[in-house]
Amino acid sequence: MSTRLSVASGPPLERGSFAEDVEYYLSLIPRQLPSRYLYDALGSALFDAICELPWYGITRTERRLLREHAGEILSRGGPVGSLIELGPGNGDKLGILMDKIDAADAEAPSLTVHLVDVSPAALDVATRVVSSRPHVTVVPHATDYQAGLDQVASRAGRDGRAMALFLGSNIGNFDPPGAAMLLERIRATLWPGDTLLISTDLVKPERDLLLAYDDPLGVTAAFNRNLLVRANRELGADFDVDAFAHRAVWNAAERRVEMHLVSTRAQKVRLPASHLEITFTEGEIIWTESSYKYRQHDVCEFLAPAHFEVVTQWTADAFALTLARAVAMPRSSHA
Repeated sequence: MSTRLSVASGPPLERGSFAEDVEYYLSLIPRQLPSRYLYDALGSALFDAICELPWYGITRTERRLLREHAGEILSRGGPVGSLIELGPGNGDKLGILMDKIDAADAEAPSLTVHLVDVSPAALDVATRVVSSRPHVTVVPHATDYQAGLDQVASRAGRDGRAMALFLGSNIGNFDPPGAAMLLERIRATLWPGDTLLISTDLVKPERDLLLAYDDPLGVTAAFNRNLLVRANRELGADFDVDAFAHRAVWNAAERRVEMHLVSTRAQKVRLPASHLEITFTEGEIIWTESSYKYRQHDVCEFLAPAHFEVVTQWTADAFALTLARAVAMPRSSHA
């Protein structure tokens, strides 16, 4: 789950407007909606609630691993002058690392922190949390990962090593080709010797996975259906929200959880801003998210082609936190 920046078939690295993307993705078969649009103000608040649910353990496990290993993460990464977090959410996980930096050196040198998030509401919270610390300059990027990384790379000059953070198992929201492209883009933003801290949710029993994405309290269902509420509000659509049910399924062959919105009856929906009029049959789906799960060795296998080498990895409760170092790229492939 975590910050969701993909569609079912894998996220484009370039994005259009909400109306343009809805027009394109709802015209596909199966119909889809980009999950990055789940993150309006209400969607961000609902996601924060999801992270506290007893059935969704990713956030708690990740926080624990960060607290237990923050010192080693920072020592192995070398003196860090820049932190780049993709999808910081409310900034709490980044704060765990920064607590360790503050505790280790009260006279710590200045630190530049780049925060990249599609949710303005979440970005505002994270920016306020991080900027309250001394010796820290925060640069927010209210955009998608591609554009945010481009903005980071375009800034002239930097001091010391950089560490990129891609937490929350966000990589799992990208299909394999999309994940490979994004990792290559992250690597192109870094210099040899810089580091990447990435987390991945591992394969676990199907029952546990489905409870995490279809909780008994219905919070995830509300989060998913809020995408239709947003379309009604911003695009003038006339989705009957009550006529779409939330469904999570485990696709074992692809090792991913899929989130769908299922039409509970035959119906017609108009979306004037997207120039669409769609007839849904009973049982027809809108695919809103894929969340890939991994085996422990998968992480090394998808990092290597992007020119990262694994430094160390920590695991707990079927969740992995991996520190990797950027290695030199062939001259012809260097951005």
